[in-house]
Amino acid sequence: MNRQSLIIDCDPGVDDAVALMLAFGAGEFELLAVTAVGGNVPVEKTARNARMLRQIAGREDVPVFAGAERPLRREPAGAGEFHGAEGLGDLAPFEPDAPCADGHAVDAIIDLVMARPERSVALAVMGPMTNLALALREAPELAARLGPVAVMGGARSEGGNITASAEFNIWADPEAAAEVLASGCEVVLFGLDATHQVRATEERIALLEAIGTAKAATAASMMRFSQRIEREIVGWPSLPEWGPPVHDPCPVAWLLKPALFELAPCHVRVETESELTRGHTAVEFREAVAGSLPHRWATAADADGVFALIAAAVGTTGTN
Repeated sequence: MNRQSLIIDCDPGVDDAVALMLAFGAGEFELLAVTAVGGNVPVEKTARNARMLRQIAGREDVPVFAGAERPLRREPAGAGEFHGAEGLGDLAPFEPDAPCADGHAVDAIIDLVMARPERSVALAVMGPMTNLALALREAPELAARLGPVAVMGGARSEGGNITASAEFNIWADPEAAAEVLASGCEVVLFGLDATHQVRATEERIALLEAIGTAKAATAASMMRFSQRIEREIVGWPSLPEWGPPVHDPCPVAWLLKPALFELAPCHVRVETESELTRGHTAVEFREAVAGSLPHRWATAADADGVFALIAAAVGTTGTN
């Protein structure tokens, strides 16, 4: 089997945790590294959380690198109210056995991509794009070397989840997002338009809870936390058919099974100057207006298919 070489850049985060459990358990990936960035919680916690999740999954073979502590230009802004003070919901923090790998996440991204054939390494970005933007500043040639950059970020028809029009990952470091989108990287964005279609209903969470592995229990625990918090903060109804959106597994699921998503060519620009619309993603599908359509935007998702991938991956044990 030809395995997809993959780096995951993330800020765990409850939905990042589910995405990591999916990636850790998917034998289709050659998982080169997990790189952590400050986002949902500070980077010292996101790097620790990535190592906690790695240990739970039994994937100590995958190095974890700590990365950018703050956005390119902004003050750090967390989302602990939606992820818990430590970032992983109800999961009690612990100091993992294995430390972070030596070196910075930005250097790790550059070194891993440049050491392999052109376009052979995919990057899944599930937090602010700070690490990738810094890597592209240091090595602009990276844009032509990277395989697809699958990003959880942005919003169009669904509106925003941090402001009226902005999604958190883009809003947290809009300058980084703007630089990545202008870099020439092959960027595929999974914004709220698609991720709001992938919801952790009561039935789906219960199916994960019944699997019985540590990975499955961890993924289900993250969804239970989101279920409770979204009802408390956002006011969603306590109905079994309703569930919180599970954002970050979407780019990983697309890399595993592209047919689960509908994509449209587009040109995406990010608002960086207005505080009112900071982080707004202007998604233009008309080539006559945009001039070119270098990006792709997810418009639809097969939620049952995504959860089937998660269930299969968290049902495995040990190293793949």
